[in-house]
Amino acid sequence: MKRTILTLSLLGSIFAYSQEKTNSSSQEKEKQIEGVVITKTKKAVEQKADRTIFDFSEQPQLNNGNVLEGIKKLPGLVSTDIAGMMYQGKILDVYLNGRPLNITSNELNSFLEGMPANSVEKIEVITQPGAEFPATSGGAIMNIITNKNANKYLTATYSGNYSFTNYDKFRSRTTNSVNLNARNKLFGWQLNVGQNYRESMLNGDQDALLHSNTDRIGRGYFAKSGMTFDLGQDRLLLNYDIYHNNNDNYTLSNGHGDLPFEKNLKDLREAYYNSSDVAHTDNLRQEAVITYQKRFADKSQKLDFQFGYTRSDNKFAQDNFFQDGYFVFDPTKTIESNGQKDILNNKSVMNIANFKIDYSQPIKLLDGGKVSFGGLYERQNYDTKSFGITNLDYQRQTASTYLEFQAKLKKFDFTLGARAENYDISGITRFFDKQGKLTEDNLTPFNKFKLFPNASVQYSVMNQVYVAANYNKKITLPSISALNPNNVTFSGPSTEVTGNPNLQPTIFDNYEIKVSAFNYAFIGYSVSSASNQVAQVIRKEGRKLFNEQVNISNMRIHNFNVGLPIPFMIFSKPMSEIMKFNFNPDKINFMYLYAGYQKHEIDNLNNKGFWIFNIMTQLLLPKDIKLTANYSYLTPKAGYFYFTADKPFNNNLDITLTKKFMNNRLTLSVFANDIFNGQVMQVYSNPPEGEAVKIRSKYDTRNFGISINYKIPTRNKLAKEDASILNQTKKDESGGVMQNPQ
Repeated sequence: MKRTILTLSLLGSIFAYSQEKTNSSSQEKEKQIEGVVITKTKKAVEQKADRTIFDFSEQPQLNNGNVLEGIKKLPGLVSTDIAGMMYQGKILDVYLNGRPLNITSNELNSFLEGMPANSVEKIEVITQPGAEFPATSGGAIMNIITNKNANKYLTATYSGNYSFTNYDKFRSRTTNSVNLNARNKLFGWQLNVGQNYRESMLNGDQDALLHSNTDRIGRGYFAKSGMTFDLGQDRLLLNYDIYHNNNDNYTLSNGHGDLPFEKNLKDLREAYYNSSDVAHTDNLRQEAVITYQKRFADKSQKLDFQFGYTRSDNKFAQDNFFQDGYFVFDPTKTIESNGQKDILNNKSVMNIANFKIDYSQPIKLLDGGKVSFGGLYERQNYDTKSFGITNLDYQRQTASTYLEFQAKLKKFDFTLGARAENYDISGITRFFDKQGKLTEDNLTPFNKFKLFPNASVQYSVMNQVYVAANYNKKITLPSISALNPNNVTFSGPSTEVTGNPNLQPTIFDNYEIKVSAFNYAFIGYSVSSASNQVAQVIRKEGRKLFNEQVNISNMRIHNFNVGLPIPFMIFSKPMSEIMKFNFNPDKINFMYLYAGYQKHEIDNLNNKGFWIFNIMTQLLLPKDIKLTANYSYLTPKAGYFYFTADKPFNNNLDITLTKKFMNNRLTLSVFANDIFNGQVMQVYSNPPEGEAVKIRSKYDTRNFGISINYKIPTRNKLAKEDASILNQTKKDESGGVMQNPQ
């Protein structure tokens, strides 16, 4: 305990002292050395009262692959194929640049895999969303921010990445992107374009019924564009983004199931088989946003209008190349098939339009305060087709408004707000019954008005040390992929994967108390009480596996977590000598320790809790080479919704070596991920009914590669005339055309 207190005290002194010294000496250094530019230093991990911010742009160990790989390295985050993403015990709703993606499960993973991590500026995990966020944010929000600032002259940055794996065969992955920024007297613009190609492997076992080996080829393209116009103090922003993913999965499988005898679909008999299949996925996502920002003489008074439109088109098809085997009752009765086209042929179209208004201004409340209010109207249409038949026609309209007050009284900060939302959800579903007859039924309607309060209080114990308590009520609507009856990624004789169009929304009551110190260190406890939590269930009946989505009537998720940075110099230097240093705390040798304990309480299910451990170490080597090592581990034999981990979800070590050249214009990194090849998912299901199932999946997570980031020099005369433009603190710093909604 004494060592911990000393470490925290040292960190506070270091941060305060280094900032003070930097500010006092910056002018002197600029006079002595021509061309030196002092810029704001980014923090690798930053703790706020309501969120944790992870900087991707300056951390090569996070931005050297795709976004999904980087996310899985974040301390406190659990990401699995069976139950989605959670952060510190809270279910995550994923946003991109402040707007919800409205996708989850396998579609979300494919989207994040197709997005290069070096296109991400930072990720905010908002653990306590206030009233200004939609109540549908559920437990927490992960906001992926890709915005860059526009400059007064043309700048260009190239980012490239190559990595490979070598399991059963050699596989390559590449990403390339170019980011262009410029600003003139009338407007600023940005264009970010890129592509990626990735070869990967997936081995899977579903009990004793199916063994599969999948060769995956993914191709992705994206373009993000934006323009910003300064209209006096006001600002108009126009954004258009497009993402395209085209993936092929080649699967060799063998299994034990019930197959048609003599091609009679009504005469299914026990058989062993081998099969070769290919699945094709084509997804096109387009997004357009118009934002008008009204500004006033008082900079803290703001009025924003925003209109957004999103369309996502998805196609999925599976073909069989061949299938052979034999029937158990008579091994001489063999199975021979030269293949079949369109075993699955599914399509979906999603359209979302929304309009929102946000206003805030300071008010005289206690020692000072702020009031914020606004509204949102959103309409979503989602249709799915299977072999040309529309089997889900889903509509949702949401109208909401919010009011939130913030106030300060001496060492206390208060937030009190509420959001009112009205939902109108309806639709129809079509399916074939057991007799093979096409049947139409209405979805379970959800037409309700609900109020969602939130409150928080924070007390300043001492300089940069805070105690905070938070409460909010939220709702999560079933994701469209969970509702989609065509939510199928592989079809075989032994498996049946379906969505559930009758899922009900989940209501959360979230409580949290946290102590944070100097932006980095923290300790906290939270509990989320959920009604109708959506969860995945895998069960076995005979020789068939069923993969379904269900509602859990009541459950609670308890989470305890602690994070602590330890600078290595504390073990070798006296305090008096350390205080003489003038350095940035993110550029020293240190270790960041994270530990979290999580327990899922579900009625009639005895789930054990599990521990999450993460250790990130930064070492500055000779020749200005930086070594970053990241190790994460999640204890097995614990309950995760309706599953028990047989092996740890996380058990991997990643190492990255980075060096900058050419006056920091060129950054070169070499990396090795999952060095000990310990990343594997192996669980036992605990279904409410039916037999338990053992599930195992192994990706080729051990990979090696190189990453390049090059800021292309410009010959624009303005660059020479105004070399210190990055030093300016007016709106350019926060006015990137890829907007953060805060």
